[in-house]
Amino acid sequence: MNDVNSSTVFGEKILKIVRSNSSPKVKSEDLKDFHAGDIAAAMSGMSEKERGIIYRLLDIDTLSEVFEYADEDALKYIGELDPKKAAQVLERMEPDDAVDLLKASDPKQSRAFIELMDSDAKKDIMALAAYDEDTIGSRMTTNFVTVGNSLTIQEAMKSVVSQAAEHDNVSVIYILDEHGVYDGALDLKDLIVARQKTPLEEIVSTTYPYVYADEKIEDCLPTLKDYSEESIPVLSDDNHILGVVTLQDVMETMDDEMNEDYAKLGGLSAEEDLEEPVKLSMKKRLPWLMLLMYLGLIVSSVVGMYEQVVAKLTMIMAFQSMILDMSGNVGTQSLAVTIRVLMDEKLTGKQKAGLVFKEMRVGFLNGAVLGILALGTIGAYIMLIRKYPAPMAFAVSACIGISLIVAMTISSLVGTGVPIFFKKIKIDPAVASGPLITTITDLVGVVTYYSLAWFMLIHVLHM
Repeated sequence: MNDVNSSTVFGEKILKIVRSNSSPKVKSEDLKDFHAGDIAAAMSGMSEKERGIIYRLLDIDTLSEVFEYADEDALKYIGELDPKKAAQVLERMEPDDAVDLLKASDPKQSRAFIELMDSDAKKDIMALAAYDEDTIGSRMTTNFVTVGNSLTIQEAMKSVVSQAAEHDNVSVIYILDEHGVYDGALDLKDLIVARQKTPLEEIVSTTYPYVYADEKIEDCLPTLKDYSEESIPVLSDDNHILGVVTLQDVMETMDDEMNEDYAKLGGLSAEEDLEEPVKLSMKKRLPWLMLLMYLGLIVSSVVGMYEQVVAKLTMIMAFQSMILDMSGNVGTQSLAVTIRVLMDEKLTGKQKAGLVFKEMRVGFLNGAVLGILALGTIGAYIMLIRKYPAPMAFAVSACIGISLIVAMTISSLVGTGVPIFFKKIKIDPAVASGPLITTITDLVGVVTYYSLAWFMLIHVLHM
């Protein structure tokens, strides 16, 4: 049974429990058989009254876990709770998830929730909320365990056990020196199997990866991707541990960054979603569309410059869209590769130049293969279907083939060079490149195709 069918079946069972006439105690016991994620999925198909039953049946710890799985719906659900219970749920949630929820809530409502929290939870949430959304500090959690490097193996184990009551993220243990400075990390399993007389420092990894809280998320992604660790510590400027980024946080961060870049490549804002008002979405997109309209006018004007070519060889108009599509596709492919590569802030000028020439070679070779195919197939099509003489048919197909090679090579250059240029002048290449490259590659395709048609077919062959 696949995941979708399983979720549907579980959802139906959960809904049946909620709607049954059983006592609250029986319903509560029955719900314990289901994962918090399944309950969160089932809640999306319930009425507010039915969700109210769920809120009363589940204990606070389970309810907070359900809210963590609810994603965008959590904002609606938290508003359905009375303020005191909402504050209790937020206290038990992972601090980074609670902060995201509070930031998305109405400011007045958020302040009310925070005032009702206990001092420790309030302190954690306020500390995380202080970080900008684009820094890794905004994605960390304070759910982690530390031990001092001067402890024995037995003392370290006792410390971990005592902390596990409040922090369940114990698979990785972080080691601090006598001043509370981060010194390294070790896996719980290594601590369990270590001999009691073994010095703790012998099993500590001092090369364990870490990031700083004020680093940009996009700058941290290479580090987060390169290490397959359960969690990575987030440090302050004085190298004290402020929190950790878990594997789940890393995956969500990468997904958010990819979605943001995909949105930007289309000239959209990263935060646009189904809930955004039509007027606001229109306001964000219209400037890009206006720019593209005027750039499109330039392309149309260039086509107009070749009216004499079109008048003499009307047939070549039929293959214009193919040239434009292929040059646009190649430009977009090079752009996607370049945006990913530019995430590495340590990229040297030599490496960037190497990327440009590599993409141009790929564009040229792909263009050569397609050009040869076009020479044969389009030539045969024009001769057999359109009934043109063989010399003329293959002259036109040769022009198309060469146009593909030239246009795809130049489009690869444009798709790689433009985002690198924007990165150089401190403009987000994902925002600036996407819509612009589409129009530039159209211009490249038009100029290449009609210029070659004029030179080869009219000036040289006098067709």
